[in-house]
Formats: sequence, structure tokens, C-alpha cells
Amino acid sequence: MMHERTGPTQEQMQLMAERVVAALPEEFRTQMGEIVLRVEDFATPDQLESVELSDKWELTGLYEGEALPDRSIWESHRMPARIWLFRQPLIAEWRETCVRMDDLVRHVVIHEAGHHFGFSDDDMHALEDDAD
Repeated sequence: MMHERTGPTQEQMQLMAERVVAALPEEFRTQMGEIVLRVEDFATPDQLESVELSDKWELTGLYEGEALPDRSIWESHRMPARIWLFRQPLIAEWRETCVRMDDLVRHVVIHEAGHHFGFSDDDMHALEDDAD
């Protein structure tokens, strides 16, 4: 069980993320089959640089891979896409906002999966605003 002060372990957060993917509608789940979910405490300096951030506390999740609309049927031997969750920034956000941890994890996984389907950050914010 998650401790109130420390938040979930990497393993607990990994299970939360896997449950999010398992709960997605089948048409999305099947297209995400190759995605690797990974939980680390923080993003690497290269990952931060890839999204033009310098503060490791600012990045809660990251999609690394080629979006489905940008792929060619002629390409093979590509590395699987990855969705990264960064545990310590998520725990910090959880403490600051009092949003349930599983809701934060769900939000980040779905946001990063949106990049896999070719949605921009602006597209996803508009979809979220429409849903509110």
C-alpha cells in the first residue's frame, strides 16, 4: 500500500500505469501493444533537453518514439516506443495538488499515449477542455 508521505514505489507506479493501459478501449490498446511503460525517479538530462526543460522536477512523463501517423510501412527494426513516468515529480505534484495518485498517473499515461497517436500538446489540451 502507498505510504502517505513517500508515495508509491516504482513498482506500484508501474502497476498503476499498466492498469491505465489495460482499461483503455480495445481499439487504442491494440495500437499501443508495442509501447514499453517505464517508471524512473527522474528524467535524464537528455530527456529534459529533448523537451527544452532544465529542471528535473518539471517533467512528469515523456513519450519517446515515432507517432503512428509518421511511420512508414517500409521501416522495420525500429525500437519500441516508450512512455516514461517520472516518480518523484509525480509525487511532488500529488503532494501539492492533493489529486489522487492513480488519477495523476492516468492523466500522464493518457497524455503521453496521445503523442503516440500523433496528437500535439495543444490538441490534447483542447480535448481535455472540451471534456470539462
